[in-house]
Amino acid sequence: PTITGFLHLGGLRTALYNYIFAKKHQGTFILRVEDTDQSRVVPGAAEGIERMLDWAGVPPDESPGRGGPAGPYVQSLRLELYGRASAALLHSGAAYRCFCSPQRLELLRREALRSQQTPRYDNRCRHLTLAEVAQKLSQGLDCVVRFRLEKGVEPFQDLVYGWNKHEVAEVEGDPVILKGDGFPTYHLANVVDDHYMGITHVLRGAEWLTSTSKHLLLYKAFGWEPPRFGHLPLLLNKDGAKLSKRQGDIFLERFARDGFLPEALLDIVTNCGSGFTEKQMGRTLEELISQFEVGRITTHSALLDLEALPEFNRIHLTRHIEHPGLRQELVRELQGLVELVYGGQQVDPDVLQKEYVERVLLLRKGHISLLKDLVSSDYSYLWVRPSVSRQQLQMISVEVDEIGKLVLGLMTRQAAALTVEELNKDLRSLQKQTRQTKYSSMMQLLRLALSGQQHGPSVAEMMVTLGAPEVCGRIRRALAG
Repeated sequence: PTITGFLHLGGLRTALYNYIFAKKHQGTFILRVEDTDQSRVVPGAAEGIERMLDWAGVPPDESPGRGGPAGPYVQSLRLELYGRASAALLHSGAAYRCFCSPQRLELLRREALRSQQTPRYDNRCRHLTLAEVAQKLSQGLDCVVRFRLEKGVEPFQDLVYGWNKHEVAEVEGDPVILKGDGFPTYHLANVVDDHYMGITHVLRGAEWLTSTSKHLLLYKAFGWEPPRFGHLPLLLNKDGAKLSKRQGDIFLERFARDGFLPEALLDIVTNCGSGFTEKQMGRTLEELISQFEVGRITTHSALLDLEALPEFNRIHLTRHIEHPGLRQELVRELQGLVELVYGGQQVDPDVLQKEYVERVLLLRKGHISLLKDLVSSDYSYLWVRPSVSRQQLQMISVEVDEIGKLVLGLMTRQAAALTVEELNKDLRSLQKQTRQTKYSSMMQLLRLALSGQQHGPSVAEMMVTLGAPEVCGRIRRALAG
């Protein structure tokens, strides 16, 4: 990736497919940072990309942070290598020095646009003699190195798009491969790096498909064996529009900050695409690796429906809650969220006890999409005792004292083994002992006494979550208030 900003979903998806392919074939997944356009480099972006790949669960085997046998993995630290490569092409005649000024190139571009043509360099300096080049160099004129595009490119078999070839020399001018500041362009840097790093396979965005013939001409000029290329179809919004980076709503940092699980992101970006035996929600990374076949990737654009992400997250959050080890991580995270949101309001520190927080998670499993849902106002009763008056309860039923005594008696008897199913049966039996209160009214009264709210989980679930001592305490306080 270039380090012009944060890692977004499109970048994650490209990295993920490379990671999956490498792991499927017992290969090595390499992160190499492209920073050859120094004017666009964002400080800290390289570290941020690697950090987010680690967070997403697709860490590179070799990278700027981890190092490795083929380093350095930052292109600006490999300038000597690119200089030697361009010198070799100049020596063989496959490249030449171009002395055209930026002003001349801009005039060419404007003239082409005025004529409704695609701007392209007119290859003027390609025809300079050795003597003319030497004279211009002796005058201290600025120059770049351009690669000679030759006609008659050979077709190549793309891993996704099949047989392809693009007669680049007919539609493009000779491309710059080494800029005046000694930095290479993408075309030279990636060919040189892939060769010296021993890259065997490259999966990259479909926007590079038309450039591949150009890159293969470079490999041929060097006399090197090229890697196999596979071009991934575009990742688009569900309406077919490009993913928007403007509001930062597709950057991984945002999803991490909002509490989405990395597994949910990996699941949704592969689910909307292709390359797997079947479409299904809830796949783990191990399942993605086992099901992946590069030949199954289609050329259709992948349409990403981010509105479905909460449902993907709900499925993976449920799996985390069911797994004892992962559940303990969630317990610690939820304890931190509770302290952050309700720290100043807590009456009883027992709400941060591991057993209580774990009970909350297990009972709400499958009902929440994000862990932070449990600290929303809907669930405030779990962490802060409600303030409910006797008068409020009496507006629901005049039998408030009778109902209170019945429930207190039940909770005292049932304290040892509270289950939602048993409590539901017991509460129905209690209602029959009232004179005129309907079951729905009794539930409304108990819900208000326990949570101060009119909506939420079932009353039985509230009771099981809170536990018998807390339920009794809340009912007594409400009756006395």
